[in-house]
Amino acid sequence: MGAQALREHRRGAPAPAADPPGPTAGSARRTGLLCNLFNPKIAVFYTGLLPALAPPGWPAAWAMALLVLLHVGLTLVWLGCYVLLASRARHVLERPEVRRTLGRATGVVLIGFGVLLAVAA
Repeated sequence: MGAQALREHRRGAPAPAADPPGPTAGSARRTGLLCNLFNPKIAVFYTGLLPALAPPGWPAAWAMALLVLLHVGLTLVWLGCYVLLASRARHVLERPEVRRTLGRATGVVLIGFGVLLAVAA
């Protein structure tokens, strides 16, 4: 993947003729929902860590409801800020030289991870 990213972002490589159409609002929501529903990290978090964070002395159902709502609220704030930042930075991130630099950096990082993984095994 790293070599492919470097190949795609080499200097002088022709830019794609046109970007494919982006996802619709409905398909993006569906994808996000399915990713969250089938994410094993969320299941481990809710079954393993969240009960340990419950306030002592509270009924379990109320404590879990409070923590789940707090998690949902924090997630919405975080992702809302992320979307706002990304939309404001869009004009910069779409520049060809920025895309090329980010693609190269991603390629180098992926190759580095691959080398570390190979050495650790």
